[in-house]
Amino acid sequence: MSPAPFDIRAHLAAGQVIPAHPLALDASGRLDDRCQRALTRYYASAGAGGLAVGVHPTQFAIRDRGLLEPVLSLAAEVLDECEAGGRAGIARVAGVCGPTKQAVAEAALARDRGYHAALVSYGGWGDAPDAALLEHARAVGEVLPVFGFYLQPAVGGRPLGYEFWLRFAALEPVVAVKIAPFNRYATWDVVRAVGDAGRRDIALYTGNDDAIVADLLTTFPNGMRMAGGLLGQWAVWTRRAVELLHEIRTSGSAAPASQWLARAAALTDANAAIFDAANRFGGCIAGIQEVLHRQGLVRSTRCLDARDVLSPGQAEAITRVSAAYPELRDDVFVRAHLDEWLR
Repeated sequence: MSPAPFDIRAHLAAGQVIPAHPLALDASGRLDDRCQRALTRYYASAGAGGLAVGVHPTQFAIRDRGLLEPVLSLAAEVLDECEAGGRAGIARVAGVCGPTKQAVAEAALARDRGYHAALVSYGGWGDAPDAALLEHARAVGEVLPVFGFYLQPAVGGRPLGYEFWLRFAALEPVVAVKIAPFNRYATWDVVRAVGDAGRRDIALYTGNDDAIVADLLTTFPNGMRMAGGLLGQWAVWTRRAVELLHEIRTSGSAAPASQWLARAAALTDANAAIFDAANRFGGCIAGIQEVLHRQGLVRSTRCLDARDVLSPGQAEAITRVSAAYPELRDDVFVRAHLDEWLR
């Protein structure tokens, strides 16, 4: 008997930790297959319920360097290996970007590599009319289920209001929305629009790395909640992220509000250092690479774009938050399994 098809809508609705998968390069700037595979094994072993590949931490320049297909394929191969070993239930989300023709082609490539959904980014669309953005999502949705994405303007997104999200939520292929405007007003616009569209089958995922705990704890005025998160912050210290989501879902309301507020502040402080908030996120990718390098998961912090480096003082900031919040780190877990992942 063949296995039942993967129900991406039900899986996302159940609430998952979905790290944004980084890119591992060697010191010469070539794809480091060994570490790239190790990263995927790390996320699977940590209990992630999904992986987003071809997104910002994977570095958009992979498309210009002929690396999109190899990177998508490497992650898929490792997840196939994990499933063969009994680790099922990992959603495969592929980031697609660019004009519609490019995005549809990327979605088709991802579909052929076994991916379950396409994360649709509107970075670079400038002031294109909302109708064009909606048609773009519809076209991608003919190839793969759509994971919407509200990207913050500071890193290439654009404001998208309530009316846009109301119409977006009416698109049948939409299975989830990553809400990442880093803005409480804009976050509520999306939550309200999806609720008003009557689409309780669309899972809401926080992408607000500056408000992870608050988003996951909140029952919004219309009764909706964030099911989980698709986050760059969860590309590091992933085991702790899985434990956090589980704790919130099982006993979040039982803990004192002051305890959750303190944990929220700690995680936001850590994210500010890793994402380089002080410099408008200029060292975001480099910060993720730095944490993974310190843990031994990547052998080099090199990025495809030579400008993607730590900002002055960022390394010290990462050292500070690592020492201040040991409860956020999963270094012991990584050390225990690193040789196995790097095999």
